[in-house]
Amino acid sequence: MHILTSYLKFLWNSSNAHGVHSPFVFDLVRKCFYDTKKYGEYKTLKKYRNSLLENKNMIEVTDFGSGSRVFKSNIRAINQIAKNAGVSSKNARLLFRIVRYFQPENVLEIGTSLGLATSALTLGNSKAKITTLEGCPQTAKVAQQQFQDFNFSVTSIVTKFEAYLESENIQSATYDLIYFDGNHSKEATLHYFEALLPTITNETVWIFDDIHWSSGMQEAWETIKKHPKVTVTIDTFQWGLVFFRKEQEKEHFILRTSNYFVVNSILGIRKLWGLLP
Repeated sequence: MHILTSYLKFLWNSSNAHGVHSPFVFDLVRKCFYDTKKYGEYKTLKKYRNSLLENKNMIEVTDFGSGSRVFKSNIRAINQIAKNAGVSSKNARLLFRIVRYFQPENVLEIGTSLGLATSALTLGNSKAKITTLEGCPQTAKVAQQQFQDFNFSVTSIVTKFEAYLESENIQSATYDLIYFDGNHSKEATLHYFEALLPTITNETVWIFDDIHWSSGMQEAWETIKKHPKVTVTIDTFQWGLVFFRKEQEKEHFILRTSNYFVVNSILGIRKLWGLLP
């Protein structure tokens, strides 16, 4: 009910590129969000996903986060994890385009899972240094095998997120892009935010997944928006994008990620209520 209410509010308050007066954000929306080109990398993203959807092996998931609304047991089939817990096909393509648009050289992902988002990060800029963190050894093992099978150059680290963020690895690091898809709780999200602030540059972009997942995550998002180092944010409902560009006036945008967003949203709401199969 919380997600549905938040979604309806988002639909009411959101706009498309025509409602954006910032040249930086307008170009991002028009050239990246609304880019309809059929990139060859999309086929690789689909192949990566399908290879997981065909994998019926069972693994034991160690969950250090806020739990799952889908799974009742920690013994889970890989194909079901890919179907229910990974980034959607649409958002994987959008993540690919965001990376392709900004061309970050040093990327950090918090929460590898099976590597669906990691594949988009990697394909967006094959020259980037990708570091991805995962707390569950069994899940990470599957992702690492996938990276090997697809010849992805990824540094995959099995660790508790807090331990890594407090290590020497962070002290001298700078990241051009960070994708946050780990512990979806208010406390953890704000902890990651504060711990990683020393790694930002003027061009850094952060992407927070599931900012409307719970009232706590929405509160965390509002706190992040108010931080003095944050200048521009974009709420796409699924994600919250954060920028630290000092030359930008502080602005917050609520934007649809495609020209067909409203139609797709109506279908999504009907499906949520069980009106469609």
